[in-house]
Amino acid sequence: MKYRRANLDDSLLLAELNHQLIRDEGHRNQMTVPELAERMRDWLATEYSGVIFEDDRGIVAYALYREEEHTIHLRHFFVARDRRRAGLGRRAMRLLCSEIWPGHKRLTVEVLCANTAAIAFYKAAGYAEYSLCLEMLPRN
Repeated sequence: MKYRRANLDDSLLLAELNHQLIRDEGHRNQMTVPELAERMRDWLATEYSGVIFEDDRGIVAYALYREEEHTIHLRHFFVARDRRRAGLGRRAMRLLCSEIWPGHKRLTVEVLCANTAAIAFYKAAGYAEYSLCLEMLPRN
């Protein structure tokens, strides 16, 4: 597996993958792919960095993260649907931790509570529970 830094030209590709991620994790976000592409373009142009993981069969995964002084916040991590359950997500996560992200920073990620597969994945990768965000939706 190889990786490359995402650039603005990757915004549509990342938006299409992000759209799949939103559906797979059960998120309430209703943005269209063009809307996600515009948001992705803005993020990549300002505060976020992206990494695209590929092999000889094509796209494996992508990660979108924000690096701060003491923390790296992983916003998106997505493994292509047809590439799951083969250890490729673990390999991509290892590359992030060993070659891309500095080892002295705290790593954070937010996961929807109902996304038990992602919670298990992140725990297996070394993340641990730290906080829980609760919400109350409008009643009207």
